[in-house]
Amino acid sequence: MTQRPEWEIQVDEKGRLVVPPEIASRYGLNPGVRVRMGEGENGLRLRRPVSHLAKVYVEPTNGCNLECRTCIRNGWDEPLGQMSDAIFTRVIDGLRAFSPPPTVFFGGFGEPLAHPRIVEMVSRAKALGGPVEMVSNGTLLTQDISRGLIAAGLDMLWVSIDGATPESYADVRLGAALPEVLANLASLREARRAANLSKPEVGIVFVAMKRNIADLPAVVRLGRQLGVRRFLVTHVLPYTAEMCQEVLYERALNDFKYLPSLSGLDLPNIDMNEITGEALYRILRSGENLSLAGVHLGEGKDRCPFIESGATAIGWEGSLSPCLPLLHDHMSFLDKYKRLSRRYAIGNLGESTLADLWNDPEYTAFRSRVQAFEFSFCTSCGVCDLGQGNEEDCFGNPFPTCGGCLWAQGVIRCP
Repeated sequence: MTQRPEWEIQVDEKGRLVVPPEIASRYGLNPGVRVRMGEGENGLRLRRPVSHLAKVYVEPTNGCNLECRTCIRNGWDEPLGQMSDAIFTRVIDGLRAFSPPPTVFFGGFGEPLAHPRIVEMVSRAKALGGPVEMVSNGTLLTQDISRGLIAAGLDMLWVSIDGATPESYADVRLGAALPEVLANLASLREARRAANLSKPEVGIVFVAMKRNIADLPAVVRLGRQLGVRRFLVTHVLPYTAEMCQEVLYERALNDFKYLPSLSGLDLPNIDMNEITGEALYRILRSGENLSLAGVHLGEGKDRCPFIESGATAIGWEGSLSPCLPLLHDHMSFLDKYKRLSRRYAIGNLGESTLADLWNDPEYTAFRSRVQAFEFSFCTSCGVCDLGQGNEEDCFGNPFPTCGGCLWAQGVIRCP
């Protein structure tokens, strides 16, 4: 098991923490920045400063070659398009203003490999010196594309696989074939071996639903056979009424919404089985101040994964948004109620630089507001109309509000 790195930090004669320069640079701990700090179980926790840009999601296209049941395109009416070379050049030029170079992640609400110049885009991003990742459905991963991505220096390729048999896979990803995807990944692995390289590393993303959750162990086994070592499981976000029947987190959001939180409960390591399962589930859902063998379990709640990771998102037409969910207008379902999420764009790279947009005072204030996360509890309440959109909430927060965001509750996850 890979352990998270730890560093020894000195305290000087005035009681100030002296952070090693390479760590300070890595986490944006520059002179004068303000950082949120809180108490952990046995120490202090520092949050990344909101001034630090560490990851940029780039959406090469919002089009796709598949018609998946789970796709956002089932719940929107957005124009489709591909990022132009002019806009991508603005992205690359803008990234040069940041040190160290942020991670560039090719993904959004489309299939990156459907862009005709994706290999060149990866190569140009990698030339900046930072990590480059991508998410794909894997169907367009031909031998030529695989060799191109290897030569371009792609560090990480996440592939979406939602079933362990051709039938269960095709039941979700309409228009795709599991044997073809597995063959493409095997071909990538062979091309990587032939080039005597260890990258790109391959990870699997699994969208969990009632119709496919039983396949998860077999998907993990398939991945292991292909040398996959990283797996990310996320829940489905229903974009249609049909998909509301597939969610696996209905109890998690609703069963205990009116119970008071526990002041603290520290559990030991324990078997999860038919004897302990229901009791442990009720304990886990009864409060947020819970620990398992001393490890706090509530840190994934009321935490925006995009803000916490220092991320931003750029749409195919150049618009810059704080996160992927705010990149496009879309309709989804929260607790079987329709919820309209209106896009929130800071500006467009065709008109402003990346640095100017990232440092825009309104955007900086928004990131601070989200990190504090003093929004209403829309994901566990659902009793008023305000929760059916992101325009405002009952705490008086203005657009865009994040209390109904399932990403911030650790329910929906992105690589």
